[in-house]
Amino acid sequence: MTREFIVEIVTTFPDDMPQSEVDALRAAEAVRAEELASAGHLVRLWRPVGELRSIGLWRAEDEEDLHTTVLGTLPLSPWMRFTVTAVGPHPNDPGDR
Repeated sequence: MTREFIVEIVTTFPDDMPQSEVDALRAAEAVRAEELASAGHLVRLWRPVGELRSIGLWRAEDEEDLHTTVLGTLPLSPWMRFTVTAVGPHPNDPGDR
């Protein structure tokens, strides 16, 4: 059974990392995000206005699977801090209508 997770991601690069390396990692990140979306793991991704963090809706078998098979495969994961919240259906969710 697939579970859903809200994941907040903050990425921090070392000050001495060359911009060319940052650019290459971001390009690889975009490719991997598309792969994870196609596989049904990345459902939605938002960036709060004026902030450099992301909030996403992700799917995985469990939290361990989320970290190892999904988030851990992101090229930027060594520089990311993840805050994970498992979520479930709410009886008043208008999306179920």
